[in-house]
Amino acid sequence: MSLAVVSLPVAELTAQTGWDPLRLDPDQYTAQSLTLSSGESIGYRAYEKILYVANLADPVYQTMNIYVPESAYTAPARAVFLKTRVGGYMAAQAGAISEQDATARALAEGYIVVLPGSRGSNSTIRLSDGSTRVTGTAPAGIVDLKAAVRYLRHNADRLPGDMERIITDGTSAGGALSALLGATGNHPDYEPYLWELGAADERDDVFAAVCFCPITDLEHADMAYEWFYHTTNGSARKLSAEQTAVSEKLAARYPEYFNSLGLRTPDGTPLTDKNLMDYIQSFLIRSAQRASDQGTEIPAHAGILLVADGSGKVTGIDLEIYLHYILSQRALKNPPAFDAMGIAGNSPTPENKVFGTPEGIPAHFTPFGLQEKTGNPQAGLDPDQQHRVYLMNPMNFIGRENNKTAPHWYIRHGAVDRDTAFPVPVNLATKLENNGFSVNFFLPWNRNHSGDYDLDELFDWINHTLENPNR
Repeated sequence: MSLAVVSLPVAELTAQTGWDPLRLDPDQYTAQSLTLSSGESIGYRAYEKILYVANLADPVYQTMNIYVPESAYTAPARAVFLKTRVGGYMAAQAGAISEQDATARALAEGYIVVLPGSRGSNSTIRLSDGSTRVTGTAPAGIVDLKAAVRYLRHNADRLPGDMERIITDGTSAGGALSALLGATGNHPDYEPYLWELGAADERDDVFAAVCFCPITDLEHADMAYEWFYHTTNGSARKLSAEQTAVSEKLAARYPEYFNSLGLRTPDGTPLTDKNLMDYIQSFLIRSAQRASDQGTEIPAHAGILLVADGSGKVTGIDLEIYLHYILSQRALKNPPAFDAMGIAGNSPTPENKVFGTPEGIPAHFTPFGLQEKTGNPQAGLDPDQQHRVYLMNPMNFIGRENNKTAPHWYIRHGAVDRDTAFPVPVNLATKLENNGFSVNFFLPWNRNHSGDYDLDELFDWINHTLENPNR
């Protein structure tokens, strides 16, 4: 059961009645202002609690706030900065401008700032019989964000921003959703969900995706995690015998998947499990070199090899030592890192919950997890679960002919961030580059799991990309 504003698809309702429930009234705003810590004051128009679908599944989360700087009405049209505050694959309510993330900076830069709410694993509604039902199981989160993008395009004539230049931004699970928005533009597999919600009949592709530490490629993230970190088992990483066995089995499965991707380095060299570690090391070396050039002292116990003349020149990395350095910052996740429910003593993860049932029962989303839990080596996901998992992975859509992938990408994953393993963001960035998209990818030195940092660098990239969209 869902709560519904109207029962007909938007296009049919409009045709029959002449009333369009998804049209923004440009006069229904409040005039607000924000004083930044710098002392700068910004005036803007706030359109808040906007319903972006006609058939509400969850009235708490399916709203959006739109903030338009007054400068946008006098200067040439600027881009739209769409910020999702999703974390842990949970629900997020439509938010407000804040200096705690990139939204205040985006407003100061003259962009329209959009903060959509979206459903997640903890969003529920109460039914008439008194029971509750989860409204945000996968793929609800990405469907809601697509509906929000469609709403913006549907009202392009009522807002001053350039709706062909929508830039998404998110961190962690929000980074994964930003990647999904960027990778799956207009893909028909999402259409039935959008039609059911009464989303606007518009495109949902975006111009650029900003992805901080995206927790993505969930089908293979457990394997990637153990393949990358299993050499620390028994040393810095203390596991039980059962956990160690799970780790080794997962690590052994990863090469087949990675090699199936057919990725290449920038010079065309094929990437396989034999040279992937070297490829990852090249990003870590680049990160350490930038930090050294900026005057950051590189700890002697980090495994970074420096020229002995004190010049700060990085010559290489001892990866085993570096992995222990990461562990000294924060303990690793126990195996499996994501599809963990009931395996080796693990509780359900946020990912188990988002792939759960409407009744709130967490579920496995990988064959390995299901096989370990049931003891049946032939166990597999049912077709519906397979499809839901498929829809939540941008890697499945990049380069496809029946969708439009964002041409521009900004991807960051901290160099000591262990919330997912480095192969996950490295593979995402590499697959995008291999398919001809513009990618700015970096592993910031000593940065843990976080987002919306180095805003000068981020907005330099955004502004340069807007000025040079074909590069």
